[in-house]
Order: sequence, then structure tokens, then C-alpha cells
Amino acid sequence: MASLTETPLIETNGLTLHFGGLKAVDGVDFRLHAGEIHALIGPNGAGKTTFVSLLSGRRLPQAGTIALGKEDITRLPAHERVRKGIAYTFQITSVFPRLTVFDNVALAVQSLGPRDLAARTRAALARVGLEGLEAQEAQTLSYGHQRLLELAMGLALNPRLLILDEPTQGLAASEIDDFKTLVRSLVPATTVLLIEHNMDVVMDLATRITVLTFGRVLATGTPAEIRANASVQEAYLGA
Repeated sequence: MASLTETPLIETNGLTLHFGGLKAVDGVDFRLHAGEIHALIGPNGAGKTTFVSLLSGRRLPQAGTIALGKEDITRLPAHERVRKGIAYTFQITSVFPRLTVFDNVALAVQSLGPRDLAARTRAALARVGLEGLEAQEAQTLSYGHQRLLELAMGLALNPRLLILDEPTQGLAASEIDDFKTLVRSLVPATTVLLIEHNMDVVMDLATRITVLTFGRVLATGTPAEIRANASVQEAYLGA
């Protein structure tokens, strides 16, 4: 992992988005460093999904800035952020149920251009363990395999940053173990930002954790530091 003194891969300053009186994201300062698995946690309604929607360009902030490395991407549209290496699974990877597994991933690959389309598609499928299922319709896959297909579609973009929003939801215990192994294999080439309610997954995978509550950062630290933080215990983890 890169030194935390180096330029962050992603940095936000004063990032803000309110919906009427709801302060979904309220002046968030955040730093994500290359090569880490960084978890974003907090109670329902804390602003996690809105925050990553701002990072990915699905929404634009009312105030504050977002930098990718040293480049200001605050107003950059979502498709341009994809080209710069930011992949958000809920943005990029809606599975087309009637298309084959291969064609679902090929559509994502095609957004980067037609070169080596088949090889890049098969490589992404192999990386998540779906080789041999290329001709199967996506709707016939098990739920766990559909989530892996979504992940393959994101990985096919060769992202610098992969944002995973609740990726283990609905997975069986054995599938979660496989998922954790896969995520560990992505770094340091790909940086992972993980929104996840399963605290066992978070504490096992994350290098660092940021806790959001009421649209603001409550704490950032290592898993051990977050476990020991009295404010986090009170607001989210429970004593």
C-alpha cells in the first residue's frame, strides 16, 4: 500500500449535498489512498450511498471538491470518471437478465473500446470464477453468481478505484469467504472502497474504516482503532 503521506488517490474537502432539510452529506473531508481496502460504515441513512454517488459522478455536490490524484473531478460527469478509472458497481453493473454472462461483461469492456474484447471479457470472468458459464443467460445464475457477474463487469473496466456497495448482501457464508479472497487479490493494483453492513467482513478486509453518521465523518482509523472508539461504539457498533 502507498504511504499515507503521498497524494491520496481520492480526496474530498467539504463535500456537501442536502435534500431539503436532510443533510445527506454534510461537509465531508475524506482521503482514500492507493492500494488500500477502505470500508465506509454507518447506520442506515448515514449518507454512505449518497457519498459514493458523489465520488462516482452519479450526483454532483452543492459544495466542496473531489480530487482524483491531483486532478479536480468535482464537476466531471460519471462516464468521464469511468474512463479515468472509477468503477461503481451499482452504476456500471446492472445485469441484463436475458443476455448471456459473456455479453453482460462484453458490454462493460466495450465502453473502453473494441480492442481485445473477447480476451478481456474472458479474463474478467475467470478472475471471479465464472469461466465456463459464458453462454448461460444471466437470469439463470444463482444470486451469488449474479453478484460475481456484477463484480466481473466492474473489473472488466480495469479500474483504479472499485466502489462496492453492499456486495455481500444475500450471499451464503461460503460465498462470502470466496468474495473476501477475491477482494484481497485485487489490491494493490486496484483500490477498493467498500460499503458494507457485515462487520465481520469489514473488520477482516479493511485496511482503514471511515464511519459516517448524519452525513458527517464520525471517525476514521484502523479496524482496531474503530472497535475501540467510544463514539463509534455509542453511535453504531454498540458496546
